[in-house]
Amino acid sequence: MDSPHSGFGFPEDFAPAAPLDALRTTWDAHVEALWGGAPSAGATLLAATFPRCYIDVNRAEGDLDAALLADAWDGPLAPTDYSRRGMGLIRRDALPGVPMYGAPLSAAAVRARIDRWYRPYRAALAGVIAAGQRGHGGVWHLNCHSMKSRGNAMNVDAGATRPDVVVSDRRGTTADPALTARIAAWFSARGYRTQVNEPYQGGDLVRTFGAPTSGVQSVQIEFNRSRYMDEATCEPHEGFVALRDDCTALVAAMAAWHDEWSAERRDAVVRA
Repeated sequence: MDSPHSGFGFPEDFAPAAPLDALRTTWDAHVEALWGGAPSAGATLLAATFPRCYIDVNRAEGDLDAALLADAWDGPLAPTDYSRRGMGLIRRDALPGVPMYGAPLSAAAVRARIDRWYRPYRAALAGVIAAGQRGHGGVWHLNCHSMKSRGNAMNVDAGATRPDVVVSDRRGTTADPALTARIAAWFSARGYRTQVNEPYQGGDLVRTFGAPTSGVQSVQIEFNRSRYMDEATCEPHEGFVALRDDCTALVAAMAAWHDEWSAERRDAVVRA
């Protein structure tokens, strides 16, 4: 499991103009705690300590809005729709109409963020996945997030009420759709309103690391924040413990699924 947006410790060079209440809306608050039982079930849990509103490790390195830069960039830029909506590698807006910064950032400052925070997180995740492939021949990777209960003007589902859980695999390209469907069905069976690949299809981390034909199944999971916390204060409420326990139970269930999955694959090879 990796939780790339659950950090909220501000680095010394972070000087946003946006107020703290707006910055909190960018935070996947307590997601690392929701999945905190994963290691006891035999999984590895990686979590960011720095905030998404400082640099977003779930974006490609070139997904950067040039308008945020005070001077020339020293590499290729490939801004996506995320950047155009203000949510690229470096966030332009905390909320619609609420700029993150009062002035453009120097290219050197952005490069320092990439070198100090973005690349080390990505390298740590790559290392965990590579070790799993060496030790077990394959990896099931859950990329863990939270979402606002309703989309805003920066989102593709502006104004829409969201389900409890969204399970995504970039439309079947980062994981076997059967695994994605099984995870979604698991949540549905426990009473969560669950959707697959809507309104989220999966970000850059599952795109980068998901390689089903090579044994890496990468699935993104989004939890509706209203299920486990007060969205205004970010304080967990009575739903937190139940969702945390369900996350731990899912990891344990997936360990059993993996044994079944491996046996089915061995049988398929023998039959072939």
